[in-house]
Parts: sequence; structure tokens; C-alpha cells
Amino acid sequence: MFMYTDYNQHLLDNVKKIHFIGCGGSGMYPLIQILAAKGYEISGSDVLDGSIIRYEREMGVKVSLGHSADNVIGTDMVVYSAAISKDNVELNAAASYGIPTIERSVLLGYVSRLYKQSICVSGTHGKTTTTSMITTALELAGRDPSAVIGGKLPLINGYGKAGKGDDIVIESCEFAETFLKLTPYLSVVLNIDNDHLDYYGSMGELKFAFKRFALMTKFMIFANADDKNTMDVMYTLDRRVRTFGIQNDGDYQALNVNEYKPGFFEFDLKEWSKITGHIRLAVPGYHNIYNALAMCAVCRFIGLTVEQCADAALNFKGAGRRFEVYGECNGALVVDDYAHHPTELRATLNTAKEMGYKRLIAVHQPFTYSRTKMLFNDFVDVLKIPDITVLTPIMGSREPNDPTITSAKLAAQIPGSVLVNSLEEAAEWVKQNAREGDLVITLGCGDIYKASKMMVADNK
Repeated sequence: MFMYTDYNQHLLDNVKKIHFIGCGGSGMYPLIQILAAKGYEISGSDVLDGSIIRYEREMGVKVSLGHSADNVIGTDMVVYSAAISKDNVELNAAASYGIPTIERSVLLGYVSRLYKQSICVSGTHGKTTTTSMITTALELAGRDPSAVIGGKLPLINGYGKAGKGDDIVIESCEFAETFLKLTPYLSVVLNIDNDHLDYYGSMGELKFAFKRFALMTKFMIFANADDKNTMDVMYTLDRRVRTFGIQNDGDYQALNVNEYKPGFFEFDLKEWSKITGHIRLAVPGYHNIYNALAMCAVCRFIGLTVEQCADAALNFKGAGRRFEVYGECNGALVVDDYAHHPTELRATLNTAKEMGYKRLIAVHQPFTYSRTKMLFNDFVDVLKIPDITVLTPIMGSREPNDPTITSAKLAAQIPGSVLVNSLEEAAEWVKQNAREGDLVITLGCGDIYKASKMMVADNK
């Protein structure tokens, strides 16, 4: 039988000064906010200036542009992200000075243990939206939560916040098992799908990682009753589990689902055997019903009223890069979405098709060679949904170039698709071909959003 492991919480006990390498990153910023609010003296470094660094300087963080060994002198701990190379001069300096170094996701685990109630949201799809919805509900209810989110939440104007309340809401990513460094008081499992198999090797290993995550939960797990992979894991646990769903009779269930305008849904919330309230979503997509149900389940459990949950659903207009409206190009609406896995792409594109535009033009940037190769047929199938699909080159990210898989191979299987060589070419194609009444959506988790900005640049 698996037992919950309590981590050594003393890592931060004798630390006063913390230095962050890559402090301008969106993943670092919430941790800097939280630890600064807890009284730690923070410094940081990065290679480029930006809005996050400006915010940090306003908080009193000493930020250096450029990396130097001198930046770590006098600090008690150095934090780095996975993107920082192992030969970074500040990492090497910390090692030579005997200063402890810690990777960002490990530090996030320790931060999760600084709060009485850590709410950790996991799942292949929907993490950012659900984390944002729960944060919105707690914020509007006056609970002043802390949060660490993978997208920008307009309500708090950031990727997280340092609140004074007992709650912290954390987006908990399964990539490379980083979510296993957390200690959830409450955890959410939205779904388990075939992603990151280049790391895990099989669905069995991926499910086993989610099982370990669930077993680390100190009090209650909230799980999607409609997702078979999730329930396969839940059935093996000796833990408290509450379920939510639409088709299956979960503890929290959406009944009388209605599309109140194209792409936007509302439903009655049933808690156990009783309808307790009505939820109307301000973000489009049937898939967001599940995210809202997870929000309702967690927030009702920790003391919010149904009315407060409904208020959060109505006031949550989306997180950054989740069906985010950028503007217009030739009268066509231009939106951007983070979707990059076939399941996410299908949900986003089906939502877009339901919204009644004359044509749907999708501009997709495939992300990583391994994912594109492994799920090739799924990508081909889902990218046939738009009226026109524009394909940019594959963004390899952490992977070396693999000449055996290209966007040209995808395009050859998708009738009427357009193949371009760059984001600039994609934007230019849209400028030449989009017209009034079209919906143009850029899709991917890389830097495809830059193409959206180029499309609308001359229309503001």
C-alpha cells in the first residue's frame, strides 16, 4: 500500500536571502511575490527586461540584467528554472561558494507547504482554466488566496498572487513528474490523456504518476467521473474522493445543460441528490463545463456558497492564451489559444465552429517532434475541422531536430491546408486572405501568439 510522504519542510527555515536566476519568467514571478510577502529578501537576474521585471522592481526586488557570479554573493539560496543551462555562471558560482541551489518546481513544493490549505489542480487538459476559476471564486469571495497559475488571470493582473488568506491554488503540471514535488491538501484530477508519453513511455506509467500525485493528497481528491483514465486511477486508491461529471452521476453533476448562445453553456448544479443552484459560463466551450464543475466542487467543499460559485463562473472571462481575443484583421476576429494536444485542439475548434462565423481559419504551430510523430493521425484528423488550416514549422523546443517528421507531412494529409515557413508568413497569409465574418484562431503552446499580434497590428 502507498503511504503519504511528508517532505522535510525545513529547507526555508534558515534562509533569509533568495536569488532567482531567470526571474523574468512567468513561472518564477508568483513564487517571488509569495516569498517576498513572507518576508524573504529577494534578488534576481535575467537577460531581457520586461513587464514582470518591472513589477518585481516595484516590489523592491533587486534585479540584474545579465548573469554574473557577483549576483549570488551573500545569498542563502539560489533558485533556477528548468530552462537555465547547467553551465550558467551563477549556478556555477553558487556551487563554488557552497550556496544551495534548487529548481523552481522543487521550491514550489515547499511553498505549497507554507499554507494550511493547498489546492493543487492537475490534469492533461484544463489546468490553467480551472486553477483560474478557483482563484477567481476565492478572490471574489474575499478569501484573499495565493495562487500560482500557468496563464495570466486578468482579475489579478498576473500569473499568481501573494494573498493573506490560508488558501493557495496551484496549477500542477504532470510534465516530467513535477507535480509530484507538491503537497496537496486538496487535489483535482480533471482528466488523464495521452500526452508527454515521450517522457513516461506508456499510458500505464502516466496513470501511475497521477496515482502517486493523488496519494500525496492530505485530505480530499476531486475527480472527473466521466473520464475513464481518471476513474481507473481513483478505483485503486484508499483515499477520500469526491467526483464531478455530466454523463455519470457524480457527487457534483451538471444537469439541464443548455447552450444559451452559440458556444456558451449554462447548467443546473446538482450536489448529491439535490439541485442547489444555476451556473452560467462566460467562457465558450462544452469542455469548460467540467472545469466549472471542478471549481464548484472544490469551492463548495471549502465553504463557498453556490451563489459565490455562480458569481465566479459569470465573472471569469478566461485566462491569457485561452480563447483570448486579440482584435481584428480585415474585419475577421482574431483569437489565440494554447491548445496543442489533439484533444484540446478538438475541443477548441469545435467550440469555434459552433460560434456561427462564416469561415474558421486555424493557424497551428505543432509543438515538439515526438508529440507530432506519436499523435500524427490524431493531428491530421482534428486539423480537418477548420475550413482552412495554416501550418507553421514544428517548434522543437527542448528536442533536437527530427527530419523524419515535418509540418509538410501533416499538410499533405489535410485537404486545402496552407504551409508557411514562419510566423511572419502565417500572419501575412491571413492579412491577404481573411475577410469580414471569418474567425481566425492561432493554436499552440509555443510562440504562435506572436502571429496573432502581427495580424492585428495594422487594425488598431
